Amino acid sequence: MRHTPLPLTLIMKKPMKLLILGLVLAVMAGCATFQPKPLSPSQTAAAFEARTLDDPGLEAFLEGNLHRAITPWPPKSWDFRMLTLVAFYYQPDLDVARAKWGVAKAGVITAGERPNPTVGFIPQFNANAASGISPWSLTVPNEMLDIPIETAGKRGYRMAQAQQLSDAARLDIGTTAWQVRSHLRTSLLDLYAAHQAEALLQQQQAVQAEIVKSLEQRFAVGEASQSAVTQAHIALDQSRLALQEKQQQRVEARARLADALGIPVGALDRVDISFDNVERSPMAENLPSHEVQRQELLNRPDMLRALAAYAASQSALQLEIAKQYPDVHLGPGYSWDQGEIKWSLGFTITLPVLNRHQGPIAEAEARRTEAAVSFSALQAQVIGELD
Repeated sequence: MRHTPLPLTLIMKKPMKLLILGLVLAVMAGCATFQPKPLSPSQTAAAFEARTLDDPGLEAFLEGNLHRAITPWPPKSWDFRMLTLVAFYYQPDLDVARAKWGVAKAGVITAGERPNPTVGFIPQFNANAASGISPWSLTVPNEMLDIPIETAGKRGYRMAQAQQLSDAARLDIGTTAWQVRSHLRTSLLDLYAAHQAEALLQQQQAVQAEIVKSLEQRFAVGEASQSAVTQAHIALDQSRLALQEKQQQRVEARARLADALGIPVGALDRVDISFDNVERSPMAENLPSHEVQRQELLNRPDMLRALAAYAASQSALQLEIAKQYPDVHLGPGYSWDQGEIKWSLGFTITLPVLNRHQGPIAEAEARRTEAAVSFSALQAQVIGELD
C-alpha cells in the first residue's frame, strides 16, 4: 500500500521550525553591529589646542614612568627626561604607530579564520501535480552547498605571516619612540643654541652701545672724528639686526620644540626648561664600547622590525608555494521530490593545468629578496650612525 507523501509544510513540524529559527537568531546575535564615530575637524583642533603641561593625565603618566611623586605639580623646571615623557604622552606619531599595530593584530584574527561553508536551496512547486501528491519539492544541488577544505598548511603559513607583520608593527612603535626622542633632543639643542646666541648678542649690543656713547662724548670735545662715530653707529645697528634675527630663530626653535612635544606652542608660555642635559656633553671615555655598539646594532627596534618583515616575506613565499596545491571543495546534495529523498556527494578541485601559480611565487620571491636587501641597507646605515 502506497502512502501519500506529506506536504513540505507538514514535514517541517513545529520543533523543526523552532530549531531553524533558533539557529538563525543565534547567527544574527553573533554578528557585529556598526557604531558610527563621526570625526569633527573643529573638535580635534580644539582638543589639540587644549593640551597643557599641567594636565592630570600627564601627571599620572609621568609619575608612573618616573616611579616617584612629582611635587609640586606642575614642576618648576622641565628637564630632557621629563620632556621626553611629555612627547611620549602627546605625540600623535606614536598614536599612529599604535593604531597601525592594532590593524596588524586584527590581521592575525583574519588570518586564523577558516572559510565558511555556503549553502543554497531551490524550492519548486509543480502546478500539474496529480491529486493526492504534494506539489512541492526541495532541492539542494551539489554546487549550492560548498564545504571548503584548505590543504598544504595554507592557514598555518597565513597565520605565521600575519603574526610576523604584527610583530613588525609593534616594533615600529619602538622605532617611532626613538625618532620622537631624537626629534625632541634636536629641537631642544636648537632652542639652547638660540638662547646662547641671543644672550651673547645682547652682551655685544650693550658693549657696542657703550662704545657709541664714549665716541659721541669724545667727538663732542673734539677727540674723535665723525667717521669713527658713524662706523660705531653702523656696528651698533648691525648688532641690533643680528639680535632680532636670533630672537626670531629662538621663537621658531620654540615652535619646533612644541611640535616635537605634540602640544601647541602656547602651552610653553611661562614654562622653565632646563638645559642641563644638553650642556653636559659626553666624554670620549664614556662612549659605548665596541661590544655595546654591537649589541645595539643587533637589538635596535628598527633592526628587529626589518628582521620581522623578512620573516613575514618568508611566510608569504611559503603560502604562495602551498597555493600550488588546490583546495578541496565538498558539495553534498539533497533532494526531496514528492516524498522521495535523494542524497549525493560532490567533490571539486581546481586543476592546475594552465598554470602552476608561477607568477605569485615569483612575486613573493622578489619581495623576499627586497626585504633582505632592505635589511642589509638598514644595517649599513646603522653602522654609519654608530661610527
